[in-house]
Amino acid sequence: MTARRDFLKIMGGAALAPLLVRSVNAQNTNSERPNLLWLVSEDNSPLLGCYGNLDAHTPNLDQFAAEGVRYTNAFANAPVCSPARSTLITGMYACSLGTHHMRSHNPIPASIKFFPEYLRAAGYYCSNNPKEDYNTSSPANNAWDESSFEALWSKRSPGQPFFSVLNFNISHESRLHQRVELRHNPATIHLPPYHPDTVEFREDWSQYHDQITKLDLQIGVVLTELAEQNLAQDTIVFYYADHGGVLPRSKRFIYDAGVHVPLIIRFPEKYQHLAPAAPGEIVDRLVSFVDFAPTMLSLANVPVPAYMQGQAFLGAQQTPEPSSVYLFRGRMDERYDMMRGVRTKRFKYIHNYLPNRPYAQHLTYLWQMASMQAWQALYKAGKLDPIQRQFFQTKPTEELYDIEADPHEVNNLALHPSYQSILVILRQMNRTWGLQIRDVGFLPEAEMMARSQGQSPFELGQSPSAYSITRIMTAAEVASQPNPQNLTQLIQWLNDADSGVRYWAAQGCVVLGTQATPAQAALLHQLNDPSSTVRITVAEALCQWGQSDVALPVLQELFEDEREAIRLHVINVIANLDLALQRSMAEFLQTRVDDSSLMVQWAVQKTLVDLQGT
Repeated sequence: MTARRDFLKIMGGAALAPLLVRSVNAQNTNSERPNLLWLVSEDNSPLLGCYGNLDAHTPNLDQFAAEGVRYTNAFANAPVCSPARSTLITGMYACSLGTHHMRSHNPIPASIKFFPEYLRAAGYYCSNNPKEDYNTSSPANNAWDESSFEALWSKRSPGQPFFSVLNFNISHESRLHQRVELRHNPATIHLPPYHPDTVEFREDWSQYHDQITKLDLQIGVVLTELAEQNLAQDTIVFYYADHGGVLPRSKRFIYDAGVHVPLIIRFPEKYQHLAPAAPGEIVDRLVSFVDFAPTMLSLANVPVPAYMQGQAFLGAQQTPEPSSVYLFRGRMDERYDMMRGVRTKRFKYIHNYLPNRPYAQHLTYLWQMASMQAWQALYKAGKLDPIQRQFFQTKPTEELYDIEADPHEVNNLALHPSYQSILVILRQMNRTWGLQIRDVGFLPEAEMMARSQGQSPFELGQSPSAYSITRIMTAAEVASQPNPQNLTQLIQWLNDADSGVRYWAAQGCVVLGTQATPAQAALLHQLNDPSSTVRITVAEALCQWGQSDVALPVLQELFEDEREAIRLHVINVIANLDLALQRSMAEFLQTRVDDSSLMVQWAVQKTLVDLQGT
């Protein structure tokens, strides 16, 4: 009974004891509908022994892989929890729903349901323990029979099939915020080439592998409990991570370190006909989180709603294998950025729509890691090699990687003559995908929310009259290219009727810097633009050319706006201004340190701290 006591401790304590005892004899008697169990860890790439990681000690998951099928091309569509989980629960790309920014509260339409609601309607008992984090203001009331620290399959009726989710946070990023006694030897840890070989990185990597080992123990306890309850023979068990991670340059970034996840599925003997391969075998099919909802419905013989953007990869409604998966990144906490990507089995394409921002924009949460602090210190001291310092520099517009030859994605082939045909194909795939799903992320956050008043961002995005995505996306693509030959077009777009086009025109001038000086007159005119996001971006462009006397008052005015997204946009701009301009605003920024938004507070405080050190 040791396993049961451990299970109770992990999953919520002694209060569950009567539930577990009652469930031992409550086997599933309906062989046509399998139980479905998700074991979901947080923030980890495939850092497991069964995936060939040399530093891993994961005997339980390795054994689980031997009993199941192991996917080698499984991906989170977003590299951070909330947008990734929004995609998982709906079968919809979060960037089509308006739930793509980390920590947002936009609604989704009532017609788009969290997929467990369909399972419940089909007779499944659905429980979630405990993390939801679906990144929307729309409640999950109808998704779960129970969602809590005590939620398990135990409360279902006799013979009722279940879908249960158990979330494990032992591998979460926060576990590296304080040093603990290490079990993995830092001296023997294998470092990726983009991380400098420092004590801090070796210790953070060691500590993280320790957490993965603890995760492995917890997974083992749950699997033992499932067997002891005589449920293993009726249950298809999924293990996966909610995105990659977790050291710097993984979580939050759409490199494989941030989006490639472990996925292992075990099919009991009675459901082997549903398995894509025999136990212990590898499956190289491309799958991503948008596919999980339709796949679960397919396994349960529940019709997949036509609106879902994902495709089932198992069950009666399985679809042909796709040639690619799609990736997205928006705001991460207090810092704005925008990336979209395409991943095939061999290549990765990334489009950076804000290339003027460095990869390593300061994020208060990320900088709590000792390794992140040490990495930045080495960069400032000029002690990094070219690969290691890329993270602190501005971005190219496009990135292309041959994953087979370059698994760490450090050799950008986007300008390589031999890869231009591949670049063109993947670039067009990225554009086609955005147009097909009507990606609302091409509107700045505040603009998207303003246009969505009285409806959801998804409904806004689906309206051709309200959202001219083709024109806005074209402007974004042009604006992200630091090519002065585009300036004439950008100046024309500054007077466009669509505020989304005008925003990207101004952003294009920011990217061009002093090469956009001929646009000054047009930009000065747009300081009075009816769109606040356009005004902020115009002010940023003008500050680059000595027009701060007219631009800074606009930023100060908009910093008083009641909308959090506007204030956050303003401080992001201020944080990237010339130091002299930042100093001129220091007294004003002191009045904003107690902003009602925690994220605005973080960004303001960081700017002031940096000014004190100069």
